[in-house]
Amino acid sequence: MYDELSDVWSELTAAGQLFEIETREVRGSPMRSYKHAPASLREIWQGTAAYEDREYLVFQEERYTYAQAHEITAAIANWLLLQGVEPGDRVAIAMRNYPEWMLAHWAVVSMGAVVVGMNAWWVPNEMHYALKDSTPKVMICDEERLLRFDKIREDFQSLIVCGVRLQEGLPDNVVDWREIINNDSAMPEVSIDPDADACIFYTSGTTGTPKGAQLTHRGCVSNLMNIGFSRALQSTALAKAGVKAKGAMEPDQINIALVATPLFHVTGNNCVAQGIAATGGKLIHMYKWDAGEALRIIEKEKVTTFSAVPMMSREMMLHPDFSTRDTSSLKSMGGGGAAVQPDLTRKMNKTMKNAAPSAGYGMTETCGIISALSDVYLVDRPQSVGRALPTFEAKCVDGDGNSVATGETGELWVRGACVIKGYLNRPEATAAEITDGWLHTGDVAYLDEDEFIYLVDRAKEMVLRGGENVYCAEVESALFEHVSVAECVVFGVEDERLGEEVAAAIYLKQLGSADAEELRAYLREKLSSYKIPRYIWLVDAPLPRNANGKFVKREVRDLLDLADAQ
Repeated sequence: MYDELSDVWSELTAAGQLFEIETREVRGSPMRSYKHAPASLREIWQGTAAYEDREYLVFQEERYTYAQAHEITAAIANWLLLQGVEPGDRVAIAMRNYPEWMLAHWAVVSMGAVVVGMNAWWVPNEMHYALKDSTPKVMICDEERLLRFDKIREDFQSLIVCGVRLQEGLPDNVVDWREIINNDSAMPEVSIDPDADACIFYTSGTTGTPKGAQLTHRGCVSNLMNIGFSRALQSTALAKAGVKAKGAMEPDQINIALVATPLFHVTGNNCVAQGIAATGGKLIHMYKWDAGEALRIIEKEKVTTFSAVPMMSREMMLHPDFSTRDTSSLKSMGGGGAAVQPDLTRKMNKTMKNAAPSAGYGMTETCGIISALSDVYLVDRPQSVGRALPTFEAKCVDGDGNSVATGETGELWVRGACVIKGYLNRPEATAAEITDGWLHTGDVAYLDEDEFIYLVDRAKEMVLRGGENVYCAEVESALFEHVSVAECVVFGVEDERLGEEVAAAIYLKQLGSADAEELRAYLREKLSSYKIPRYIWLVDAPLPRNANGKFVKREVRDLLDLADAQ
């Protein structure tokens, strides 16, 4: 079946085909791109007008058709124009996964402006950093985010704020969402450069300060086509090999997806929400993640696709209601945002009646997925994340940036249309992470003889907790601000439910001057709750260092027993 996979790959990307690949120079580097790709997300959204009578967004008892969604997005775009928002200007979105998130998103990108995805977990000082860095003209937010913003509002006097789903009276200087959607319902005409920014999603690195990744229209559209290519590739190859695809959709079946991950991440936004809209599917939004509620929705709405971080799939299958809920409508189950453990792949394949297990590997800096694997191929190679998709070149390199041999480990680098333009206001970080168009993924991996990628470890110091990136340096910086902390290192430990949990080893200036709960309470004033260490060791000796004076985290981890943590 791998010979068929290779043959179909060549057929789908051949000259004259929808997925034909060409190499063009973009930003001074050769870039693999789809020759027939739409120029922008605006064109993607315009194309969905053909599905006008279909349901598009569902949230609790609320339902929006594509026709209604187009009317609302055009009204939002016209209101933004009245506020002075022009192509290239930024609009921040800060809210839960309400339907308004995607409606605002499509309005902003369709008028050539740029979405700034605000992490809904952020506390006021984190919001402050992102707003100052991205300088949006408008922010659209729900009541929870508005209350946090009120604490820093004096520093953003010129920012126009729109409130969504406000329960109390309308605060001063906040425009009600209902006023926005009563504007002209004709989408403004605009021409958008494929390499213009579409959105800014914040990620981070070893410095601990967030970086605004600049995702372009070309990158986002290419990601959508990569998703479409992957589905066509594997289903066609299995058919040619005479192997029955477990998750095959009926020819005219509408794809219905449950949105379980945040829309301020590429997993929820670029891979699920944008992908479903592009094919005329339906999106089901949740107020917050709850495995029991997810099972109820899957049964009621006949959900066909569940793509989220792996722990969510695991929690659903372990939930007491799993055996009593009808999940037979599911055709695909799995996702990305964290590695899908081989045991979970096996459990999904064995437990789910009609759903094929799936896994996607990607990152914010690639606008979505780099590779994807599902069904029989994933079951056969559960340790792999598949072959890099057509818009990518991929190689593993040593410490000097030289390619290593097949089967040898090195840092995975990728280059192509989906790689971000760079980091907003961070030319040094851009130069450090992108070399001649090659993105340094920070993942240690190897490629086999079929060019399948196998991830081994992460080179960057980061904890991936339930799909949320926790950057050790950021937590360490906050801990060092505590008057009692002399030394600290933060790292990840394995966790069955979340993949990883945050842990910290701390050496106090004076023994007994602080305890674990005091330190956690201190951090809660500075960081989102998911960044607070679950495990804390208060050690009685200075932490080990290397010859350069840096803490040796691996040695610290090896010295500590999880049973001794507080």
